[in-house]
Amino acid sequence: MITDASPDEVGHAVVSGVSSGIGLAIAQRLLADGWQVTGLCRSTRVEALQDRATPGMLRIVSVDLADPVQRRVVAADLPAADALVHAAGLMRTAPAGALDPAALAAMWEVHVAAAADLADALIPKMTQGGRVVLIGSRTANGAAGRSQYAATKSALVGMARSWAAEAITHGVTVNVVAPGATDTPFLTGAGRTGTPPKMPPLGRYVQPDEVAALTAFLLSEAAAAITGQQIVMCGGASL
Repeated sequence: MITDASPDEVGHAVVSGVSSGIGLAIAQRLLADGWQVTGLCRSTRVEALQDRATPGMLRIVSVDLADPVQRRVVAADLPAADALVHAAGLMRTAPAGALDPAALAAMWEVHVAAAADLADALIPKMTQGGRVVLIGSRTANGAAGRSQYAATKSALVGMARSWAAEAITHGVTVNVVAPGATDTPFLTGAGRTGTPPKMPPLGRYVQPDEVAALTAFLLSEAAAAITGQQIVMCGGASL
């Protein structure tokens, strides 16, 4: 992307979940690469972004993506964007026999329904070179104790491939980045009690900056021929 330009001349990316973890790392990377970023999160202050952003290059929009009415109002008000990155997420785990319908509903709203509402608002406005990246999970293929989480992340793949088929004739690509265990607050969150993360063969967890780097590549012109794909980065855990 152009780095020495006014906000009107650079790419505009809408990124969800920018308050922490992977979403924060992606927003930081895109700002460093010269993107103008609209960050979506529940917080009104994201100091890790705001204190380092060039004036005029970052806008934070406070929204609870689990609230259908609230997020649709925000989505409808978003300006046209060159890229959408949906990184907001949460994890709730339980084995069959102890599944919580409310947990499934919450994950579905944030992972799947929010992605659909944001894409529905932004993809039709994208022109040649538009990009969509959904942050999925290696767990989409299934994992003990994580069936509800896996179901929502698996749904992202089906949506992404469908949107990719619709948008490729307009030069717009849609992909899923699916990390394995990543060094974020998710690793020790209360929502995954009983399903601790497993160290991958790499000997360390995936780093948020690594997910951000892959995402940044998929938003670039060099990735124009990649669409409808789920790209897994798991430190060898899938081998």
